[in-house]
Amino acid sequence: MFTNESHPEDEVVYVIIRNPHAQGVANVQEATVVQNPEKPGEKSLFMYDTYYPLTEDVAVYHSAYDADNAFREAFGLIQSDFPETENFYG
Repeated sequence: MFTNESHPEDEVVYVIIRNPHAQGVANVQEATVVQNPEKPGEKSLFMYDTYYPLTEDVAVYHSAYDADNAFREAFGLIQSDFPETENFYG
């Protein structure tokens, strides 16, 4: 369950964000939890020099590893889907 209190201020988190210009493009982005300058008492995510609302609609991950795994699962890039490339290193 989402709670604003579960993300303390100045915590570095990771989110999956879509490119607003190309909806088929998404990536994992690092963000910082900060006070919302427009709504005192509320928290927001600061990334790309912009404040984004921290709501229950945003999937927030505590590590880049967890965010990357969720990204791969959501976009069908799970390693087990590609057994022939399991040992491919470059």
